[in-house]
This record gives sequence, C-alpha cells and structure tokens, in this order.
Amino acid sequence: MRWDNLGESPSALFGTDIVSRTIDRPEFRGITFHEVRARSIVNRVPGASRMPFEWTVNPYRGCSHACVYCFARKTHSYLDLDTGLGFDSQIVVKVNAPDLLRRELTARRWRGEHIAMGTNVDCYQRAEGRYRLMPGIIGALRDHANPFSILTKGTLILRDLELLRQAAEVTDVGISVSVGFLDRELWRTVEPGTPAPDRRLDVVRTLTAHGIPCGVLMAPVIPFLGDAPDQLRATVRAVAESGAGSVTPLVLHLRPGTREWFMEWLGHHHPQLVPRYEAMYAGGSYAPKWYQRHITRQVHELATEYGIGPARSGEARRIPPPEPAGQDAAAPEPTQLTLL
Repeated sequence: MRWDNLGESPSALFGTDIVSRTIDRPEFRGITFHEVRARSIVNRVPGASRMPFEWTVNPYRGCSHACVYCFARKTHSYLDLDTGLGFDSQIVVKVNAPDLLRRELTARRWRGEHIAMGTNVDCYQRAEGRYRLMPGIIGALRDHANPFSILTKGTLILRDLELLRQAAEVTDVGISVSVGFLDRELWRTVEPGTPAPDRRLDVVRTLTAHGIPCGVLMAPVIPFLGDAPDQLRATVRAVAESGAGSVTPLVLHLRPGTREWFMEWLGHHHPQLVPRYEAMYAGGSYAPKWYQRHITRQVHELATEYGIGPARSGEARRIPPPEPAGQDAAAPEPTQLTLL
C-alpha cells in the first residue's frame, strides 16, 4: 500500500502518524484499521457532483458492510488501496474527527450549513462500535445547533438515540435508513456485512417512536433481482408498516471501480444476467431513464396506496423526491448515496 497526500502540505489529506491495527475479535476478523489524523473533516462536495447537498462529514474510508454495488469503492483507489476486498477490509479511521469538527464549526468562515453524513461510506459500520466517533460528532453538531442528516444501514445508530433526540430539539435533524429490498437471499450475497433489512426497519420504528422523523431510501433497486412488482410492493408495504415518513427509490448505478466488482459478483451468482446488464448499462453508469421513471412511478403509486409519500421539499435528508405519478416530464437526475 502506498499512501499519497500525507504530510504537512496544505493539500495533504492526513498527517504522517498512521497506525495500522488488526483486532483479534470475531466481529473484526479480517479487517485492518488504519488510524489517521485528518487535516480537515467538513468537506465540500465537488460542484460537478449530482449530490443534493454541499457539505459532508465522513469519519471513515472503506466499509465493512461490503455492499458489492457501493459507489464509494472508487475512493479507495485514491490511496492506492484495492476497490474490491480492500474496500471491505482496509478501513481508514479519522480518529480526530470529533475534535476537528468542533474546531471547524467555530471557524469564522463556517455559516452553519447543512452537513450530510453516511453519503460516502456508512458512519455506523462495524468500526464505529470500536472507535465511537459519532457521539462526539453528533454532540458537536448539537452544541452548535448545526443542521445535519444521516444515511445508514447500521442498527448501531440506536446507541446514539438520546444524542439525536437532543440535537433534534435545537436544530434540523434528518435520518434516512437504506432498505432497497427484503429478499434475504439477495441480502446475504449483495450486502453481506449489513444488518438484515427487517432489523433496519426496526430502527425506523424506534426512531419514529421517539419523535425523530425517519425516511427510507429504497436503494438500490437492483434490476432483474429486486424490481419485480411483488418485490416492490412487499418492500413499500414493510416501509409503511415501520412508520417511515417517506420512501425514495433509487435504481442501481455502476460507476467505474464499482462496475467491475459488481459484474464479477453477478457473473458468479447470476451468470445468466450478465448479458442483460451489459445491455442495460451499455450507455454508461446509469440505467436508462425510461427504466428509472418506471421504477419511480411504481414505488410512488405504492407509497400513496400505503399512506406514505415521497420526501417533501426542504426535509433535512436533502434527497430529491421521486417524480410524481402520471407526469410525462423527464425524471430527475439519478442520485446514488452509499448504502449504506
């Protein structure tokens, strides 16, 4: 492994004092943690990005959730780390994230803008159980009444329930849990390091029961594996029963760095689908617009049937709503957040 962008220069990502650890415990078996001291923690989203927010905080790089479709895999290549198994098992931990965030929130240039978390890799992945960075991060945002949102697949977020409740009393807090499908066989192979979908929906129930609004990001909808009408119906029905305030579908997209890893997985588990995927994604990273509109309309109609709606404009999750059913306008530009 070669670490670039280290040192004291203004462009350096991390300092030079890196400690790499392997932990001899079953939940961390096969994982190496690289403890670094970040030079900054509040990061501006590049202007060319399709993300519907401007600022992020990411205390980790790499993710033990090991979702084969995770679009953030490409970011591991920036440190010359492998975007396949390396992304799943070589986890960069920004150990100074809470203290650094407090310092950056007090900077004169900071204007208290919304901060999104969990949009690159999941901040409630297994590493968080050891390093406990999120309590300090949420505490800093609470103390500065700074609005924020969290996207996660991790049930560990419930550990911080009281902190989230306190923050919601003083600022705009949005939580979104990622549940793209209910199929347990698909879950075990495509999201092997995550809690089961029904456990994630239990998180939604608990958060809403404590007065913390929570939506579901129905992502990714995986073509030919999770997009059958009965599958979509079952997922939306379960989302509604969990008490989620909204459901937002996002179709799988395959950027370079992810595409190769996903197609390798597909060839191993569903080789008959490889030609169909090659045709569907022949035009680039995104499924065709007609397909995205088709899925969005189905989910929107089901959400209406079950008494939940798309995300409302201005909600803290900063995720654009699905296209309303029956419109012929072009679908919104596809947005994919890591799934978490």
